[in-house]
Order: sequence, then structure tokens, then C-alpha cells
Amino acid sequence: MAPSHSVAVLALEGVVPSDLSNPVDTFSWARLPDGSPAYRVRVCGTAPGAEIAAGPFTVRVAHGLEALADADTVILSGVDDPPDPLPPGVRDAVRAAYDRGARVASICTGAFLLAATGLLDGQRATTHWMGTALLAARYPAITVDPDVLYVDNGRTLTSAGASAGLDLCLHMIRGDHGAAVAANVARAAVSPLERDGGQAQFINHEPPAPDGSSLEPLLAWLRENAHHDLTLAAIAGHAALSVRTLNRRFREQTGTTPMRWLHRVRIRHAQALLETTDQPVERIAVDVGCGSPTSFRDGFTRVVGVSPRAYRRAFRAKG
Repeated sequence: MAPSHSVAVLALEGVVPSDLSNPVDTFSWARLPDGSPAYRVRVCGTAPGAEIAAGPFTVRVAHGLEALADADTVILSGVDDPPDPLPPGVRDAVRAAYDRGARVASICTGAFLLAATGLLDGQRATTHWMGTALLAARYPAITVDPDVLYVDNGRTLTSAGASAGLDLCLHMIRGDHGAAVAANVARAAVSPLERDGGQAQFINHEPPAPDGSSLEPLLAWLRENAHHDLTLAAIAGHAALSVRTLNRRFREQTGTTPMRWLHRVRIRHAQALLETTDQPVERIAVDVGCGSPTSFRDGFTRVVGVSPRAYRRAFRAKG
């Protein structure tokens, strides 16, 4: 059976290769519990067969703007030099898809393309940190947030650099099909599922030095032990760091705090258990390390937007 959700990834002249390939791969890797593809993905340009410069190579697209006419999700990939105005037909095709009910998302400098359609007027948005000032100056009707990985306004979504675009795609897949499907895609992409849109962009972060300063071993330990009652002091002790140094390195390397990162790991685990098991919510709260059922429900609702029971009903219905 063919996937019911169609994704159209738009590539314009000067498309950034990773901004094009990330959404294509991420949505193509998504599989439903029965193993069938979750999405039908098409790459399109301004016309079928168009040849588009993409850095050191050229891309020939199979579809033109007609692919947007029945798309459920439209992705605007970043370009080296965002055009203003847009090429003929692009604005009308994107707006028509949105007016029909499609969601429209951008990767990196694709935010400039989305802004040029007018669909971001009066909304929050982000883009790569190097372009946020220009985006704000060129489109003053938009509230530009330079300090986040992505912004989800419901049916318009924007993301920062290439890795943040992957985070945004995983976020959309999680919203469509649940944490278990998204987690499988994250594993295929060798990417963490725990980063959320409110984390900081990695603006001045130097690569981890080969002296043990990388947090990856600690992050792996936290994933394995998230169900335990871990305090900040205990985490710092395991890492043989002071609490102050731990907080600083976490902020530099993950864009968030240790306890917030740990909390999201627990919530993602809880989402998977709610989707795939019949365990009572109270039991899941204990198993993932979230403490009392009340604190678990409150924390889950803050992260996910609905209560654990409402989440289970929604994704059991989808199954």
C-alpha cells in the first residue's frame, strides 16, 4: 500500500546539498510498525527535469512545482544565495499548498524562501545563526529567534543549520507517527533523538579535544541509567567533574543543561512505552525514572504538549 503522506522537497538554484539530502533521507527512512514506508518523498524544482547547481555538482529533479499540489508536507531546502523575489511560480505554488492544508518547513537558509512567501509574517522563525540578522532586516514582520534549533508554529516550521534540519525532520516524524518510529529513523541516521527546538545553536563551540572533554561517553551512560534517581551531583561525580564544569561543558556541547537533557531522554523513553506496551502510566513513570505519577504527568505534558494518557490514545488510534 502506497504511503498516504506525501513530502515534496523543493530544490532551487544553489541548493545546499546537505539541506536537500537530509529531509529526503530522513523521511524516506521512516517506516511504520508494519514495515511499510511512512512517507512518499519527491524532489522537485521549478520545472520537471530542471538541472540545479548544488555546490560542486548538479542535481536533475524529476518533478516540477506540480508536486506541491498534492503534498502534505513541503520542505524548502536552503540555498547559497536566497533569491528575492522568488523564481516565477514558487510563491504561488507554496502558498497554494499551505492554503490547501499542507505544512511548510524550511531547512537552514530555506527560511528566507519561506519568508518570501509571506507565510511567516507575524510568526517566530529561525535560520542558521550567520543569517539571522539578515533575515530579521529583510523581513521585519517576522520575529527572528537566533538562539534555537528550530521553531514549530504548527503549519510553518523553520530550522537552523543542517544538523538542526535533521532535528526538525525527526520532530515532524515524531508528531506524525510517534516516538518509536522517530527513534528508528534517528538510529538509522546515527543521530540523537533528545535534542529539542529550544536548545541553543552551537555558535562558538570548538570541537571536543582528545583529552576526555567530550561528553559522549557520559551521554551514553546517562541513556543507559536514565531510569535511576540521578542528581546533578551524582552525574558530575560519575564524570569526575565539578558541577560548574559539567554545566559549562553540557551547555557548550549539547546546548542545554544536564538535568533538562536527562529529562527529555526519560520522556522519549516514556513515549515509546506508551505506544508499544499496555503498562499503566504510573508504572511507566517509575520505569523511566520520572518519579511520582503527578510529576511525570506534568513533565510529560510540558515536553509533549498532551498528557500521557492522551498521547497513548492518539498513537494507539494511529496504529
